[in-house]
Amino acid sequence: MDTRRSEQAGDAAGIRARGGSLAPGRVVGDGRYRLLAQFGVDERAAAHLWRARDGQLKRDVALTLLVGDPADPEAARQARRTLERAAHASKFGHGGVARVLDVLSLGSGVTSSEGLLGVVVAEWTKGSDLVDLVAQRPVAPAAAARMVQALAEAVDHAHQNGLVLGLDHPQRLRLTPGGALKLAFPGPLPEATLRDDVKALGAVLYLLLTGRWALPGGPPAIPAAPLTPQGHVVPPRSLVPAVPPELSSLAVRTIEDGGSGGIRTSSAILRVLGQVADQEERTQLINAVGKDDAAAETDGTIWTTKKPVKDVARRRKLAFGVTVLVVATVVILAWGGLMLINLFQGDGKATGPTINVAAPPSSAPAKPGNQAPPPSNQPPAGPKIGEPVAPKSASLYNPQGSGDNASRVKNTIDGDPGTIWKTDQYQQQLPALKPGVGIAVQFDDPVNLAQVKITANSPGTKVEIRSAESKNPQLDDTKVVGSGDLNGPDTTITLQQPTQGQYFIVWITQLGDNGGDGFLSQIGELSFLPAG
Repeated sequence: MDTRRSEQAGDAAGIRARGGSLAPGRVVGDGRYRLLAQFGVDERAAAHLWRARDGQLKRDVALTLLVGDPADPEAARQARRTLERAAHASKFGHGGVARVLDVLSLGSGVTSSEGLLGVVVAEWTKGSDLVDLVAQRPVAPAAAARMVQALAEAVDHAHQNGLVLGLDHPQRLRLTPGGALKLAFPGPLPEATLRDDVKALGAVLYLLLTGRWALPGGPPAIPAAPLTPQGHVVPPRSLVPAVPPELSSLAVRTIEDGGSGGIRTSSAILRVLGQVADQEERTQLINAVGKDDAAAETDGTIWTTKKPVKDVARRRKLAFGVTVLVVATVVILAWGGLMLINLFQGDGKATGPTINVAAPPSSAPAKPGNQAPPPSNQPPAGPKIGEPVAPKSASLYNPQGSGDNASRVKNTIDGDPGTIWKTDQYQQQLPALKPGVGIAVQFDDPVNLAQVKITANSPGTKVEIRSAESKNPQLDDTKVVGSGDLNGPDTTITLQQPTQGQYFIVWITQLGDNGGDGFLSQIGELSFLPAG
């Protein structure tokens, strides 16, 4: 293994050395293209990615320069295969892929003295370098979904035409001024497959969400995605909690091979991306509107078609005064009308009706009868809570780690708060080593869970209540239905709404502080209360 790595490092160094003579100002391709700036190196194919100036047509172009020794038959064969695939792709047109303008090979636009095995010429893509974009900060989830959505549409169209695009290297991509990702430097590797394009979509999504690259052969400027002890890619949500579970799961399921939950087609990716992007944008809009409303209330301003009227208290007094005036007017008109009626009826004894504008409240007890109960100003009560339901079993839920006293988890449902379960003691707070640790419980039959009562002497611990579809789910396949802090001997967490299910997880996202000796949490008893 060490020998192979040394050979790979030597090959990479050789590629960089052979490409070292490629400098701004040099002219390649039979003296037609003047190099302007380099935008990356795909060392897997010895491909140098440049912006150049077409001296004949006076326009900028994107060059994929295949660097190598013409005397090396294997390198020449690989280059020919790449050029053939690029030439085939020149017939494909889509907004997500730069149009291939020309393909130059040895003896046809490229001479052996140039140190090149071939050149792919494509239209220049204006916009931003993807590596520079993610180097600043991860992209917002909704924006990332939309950016990858445009690229996935290109892949879907290409695959329908039997074409492989070869976009599994971030430096081959650019972000257009319209906010869409585009394959700016076409030239698929000789062995690239349709599956590689799909995996690349997941890797690009992962990159936008986390700033890390999750496939082999990425550029040195981008850190590699971390792996679990089992060798799986750590979900984006574990690195950036703001990432929606659906988007995090999509990235991982698209990248990794094997398993029944994998995503294998670009059309499946498009469906999920569209749903997630729409949902995220709606959420952002709702949050923005809520903030604007809160700001308006704080400022005391109501915008009308004329001008803003400030001072909420003054508006309320004005409204009250107008209301009183209207009521008084109605009373006077009614009194005058009754007086006229009595006058025409000849009732000389009438001196005018007695009108009670507002009857004072009575302190006497109400008499029994069919009277309606008085209206209540109290908010509606939450769901009624039934008797606790005992789980069938409790087990340690630790998808990205080991340890944490798995044999003692049963103490949390034995009915005795004195028997406890503890996590291991950590020197770093979660999620430094792993995203969390928890307890998975299973019921004999589905329950309509409303509350979870946690007996624990573990201040500072933060927990989430998650619903699941199976006993041992992936974290991204679970859903947060409630959360809370354990700051007392007993903590009752009320779910956002009663949730029907047979499997639930008490998921610890922050450990308690163990007085300077590290971090750990402990739980004495869990009680699960259904809606009554």
